[in-house]
Amino acid sequence: MPAATLPLPKSLDPRTRPYTPYGGASRLFYCRDPEILLDGPAGTGKTVAVLSKIHFCLMKWPGSRGLIVRKTRASMTESVLVSFEEKVLHEGDPLADSPSRPMRQSYTYPERDGKRSVLVVGGMDKADKVMSTEYDIIGIFESTEATEDDWEKLTTRLRNGVMPFQQLIADCNPAGPQHWLNQRCIRGQTTRILSRHEDNPSVTDSYLSTLRNLTGARRARLYEGKWAAQEGLVYPEFGDANLIDAMPPGWEAWEKIRSIDFGYTNPFVCGWLARSPDGDLYLYREIYRTQCIVSDHATDIKALSGDETYSATVADHDAEDRATLERSGIRSTPARKAVTPGIQAVEARIRPSMHGDGTMRPKLYILRNALVTADPLLIEAKKPYSTEQEFGEYVWPKGKDGKPEKEEPVKEHDHGMDMIRYAVAHFDVRNKPPARRAIPTTTVRSTV
Repeated sequence: MPAATLPLPKSLDPRTRPYTPYGGASRLFYCRDPEILLDGPAGTGKTVAVLSKIHFCLMKWPGSRGLIVRKTRASMTESVLVSFEEKVLHEGDPLADSPSRPMRQSYTYPERDGKRSVLVVGGMDKADKVMSTEYDIIGIFESTEATEDDWEKLTTRLRNGVMPFQQLIADCNPAGPQHWLNQRCIRGQTTRILSRHEDNPSVTDSYLSTLRNLTGARRARLYEGKWAAQEGLVYPEFGDANLIDAMPPGWEAWEKIRSIDFGYTNPFVCGWLARSPDGDLYLYREIYRTQCIVSDHATDIKALSGDETYSATVADHDAEDRATLERSGIRSTPARKAVTPGIQAVEARIRPSMHGDGTMRPKLYILRNALVTADPLLIEAKKPYSTEQEFGEYVWPKGKDGKPEKEEPVKEHDHGMDMIRYAVAHFDVRNKPPARRAIPTTTVRSTV
């Protein structure tokens, strides 16, 4: 049975689109526990439910302060803010007036009883901005991207005291069962509220069919809503230790390379990597995109590269695509593509090893906001849209006995994996590189 429509004060009715919470969304609205996770499969209306509750609370208690946040501020612009302005606010609502979404820092509510509520927009990549004030209610979106340290820091900001309860709410699709957020719920520190497809009257049969056609752990997570592990991962040790929020000081002066895996229907991936003086590799910028021709990618690569210099640009061996890059002034060398030694070299960098300063840590890192722009087609198809996401999908094939056959990985969700393997092999695999293929065009030489 549907829950009753929230009893918004009549004076506030025009300020929000009509909204009736169902199932998990209804339980969320009436729960006052200090920490709540609304989790479930894709397409259940979790984000709109969390935003609607926060919006309602800010209207109900004038002078209250809310925060909506993701791991990076840039990722808010075309995701959470679109949902808030197009699915929660009334059309033409002055709350959504300028500045534009990429520049927006807050929404200021109309004055009531001499007080104004404020909704702040932030990202944990710029934590100083969101941690410098106090809030009554906080929403964390795509919360599996965040760390438990992010979570606990935000809980310390819940002390504004205008609302009768202070609350942190998060939404997410399930990840692996050992993820800290799932474990936090199991320990009882966070209240879990399940969200299901029947909670969202607007979900379509076509969308559900897309989810049903997924396979493995991705289907279990996004269609069934289970915290499921992907079996037979090629790099099972990859995790939070390999992810960083900011580049180390002085990295701009380090040796840099670019690594490219070509694609059109499948993703084209270009990674920019910096090598520290002690040999650690950092992926600090990435293009990961489908349905775009190489000449357009070349334009983007040159623009993003700016005045940086590179000791090499290693690329897949496609002669025509490499020729297109060279006509644009991007000279490349063919990558060392041997799969087994390349995987072994990446694996060696992922796991912690002894460094010269006596510490044990990995030698391969990915900057969390390295991705330049998320590909909407891959997001819609529920496929990985960055190299970081591929690590959780890159698997060995199963043999007849059901056990992984560790000869060559499944050729799926492997484009970022190829890019990172080429980069690591450039430094760590000492076999003779393949002969340079003749490129059947006039090329332009450049240091770009």
